[in-house]
Parts: sequence; C-alpha cells; structure tokens
Amino acid sequence: MPSKVNASTPSARERLLAAADELFYSEGVQTVGIDRIVQKAGVAKASLYNLFGSKEELVQAYLDARHATTREQVERALTRFRTPRERLLGVFDAQGQLFTEPDFNGCAHMTASAEALPGSPIECATDRLRVWVRTLFTDLAREAGVTDADALARQLHLLYDGAGISARMDHDPSAATTARTAAATLFDAAVKEQAARRHGYRDRDVARTASPSGRIA
Repeated sequence: MPSKVNASTPSARERLLAAADELFYSEGVQTVGIDRIVQKAGVAKASLYNLFGSKEELVQAYLDARHATTREQVERALTRFRTPRERLLGVFDAQGQLFTEPDFNGCAHMTASAEALPGSPIECATDRLRVWVRTLFTDLAREAGVTDADALARQLHLLYDGAGISARMDHDPSAATTARTAAATLFDAAVKEQAARRHGYRDRDVARTASPSGRIA
C-alpha cells in the first residue's frame, strides 16, 4: 500500500521562503547568499531557480510575504475599533504591536530598498507596500470625514515611517505611541479647520442673504 504524503510537510517553496525570511530579515538581503538559503532550507539550488528564477525574485517573494503578514495583522487589529477616528489612529496601535515582537529588526522593505536598483523586482515590492500604507490612511481619513484625505494621509504616512525608524534605531517600541499622539493632533486639527471653514461659509451666505444688495458689507 503506498505511503500517504504528510500534508503538514512544508513544500520546497515554503522552506525556501521560511529560510529567506529568517536570514534576509536578520542579516540583510545583500549579505545573505543563495548557498546559505538553500542549505538552511534543505533543498537543491536548482529548486530555488526553478521556483523563483533568481535571487531578486526570491527577495521579492520574501518582501511580498512580509507585506501580506503585516496587512493581515493591521486589518485584524483595526476590527477592535468602532469609530472612524479610532480606526485611523489604530493603525499606530497595530504598528506598535509589530515593534514589540522579539525579532523586530526594522522595516524589511526599507532595508531591502536601500540597495535595490530602479525598476527591480525588489523596488516593485517596496512600492506595493507603500501604496498600501498610503491608501489605507487615505481611505480611513476619508471614512472619518476629512475633506483633504490625501494631504492628511501623506502626513500620517510620514509619522508611520518615522515611528518605524525610531523604533529600530532607538530600540524604542513606544515610538508608535508617540506617532499616534501626533497623528491625533493632526487629525483633530484637520477636522477643526474644516468646521471653521464651513462655519465661515455659512456666515458669508447669511450675510449675503441679509444684505438688500446681495453683497457682503
């Protein structure tokens, strides 16, 4: 009777990605060579090239997998919050959870992009992450009623990036809390400015309506 394949046994692709994730993230994509990856994964070098084509494609797959994990963690964390404002600021709470992970070593995409060539698969992977972060902030800001959601999203993205750098360079997970406080200030200021502008428009319309000539005195 033929033996059954153990469904829990990782495939060659899964083993290669696991090895790449551990080694690339802890030591850097340029430092770690293909030989170390295949040795740790326990697969033939030919399997790596058959599955990914090149080291750059492997790095791209590693970054995309990290992106997917981060996205899942953030989206899961945001389900805890009820109001649009809480969800917007909750992105920084989710980021803070990432900072407290034992193996946290900064943003994998930022590190990899430092030596990536323009238009390379690595740069494409980092671009996808950045588009997702910016779109996330824009959508949440718009959901919260911010008129110029794009402008606020750009500001919040800068805070998000800065928190990641600070957490890594200063070994300070509380950087996310600091960024959250700054984000709350920016959001509240944007909402207050909108309210003042709308109030000003209403006053002008009332004055125009009240004036016999239709002009504001």
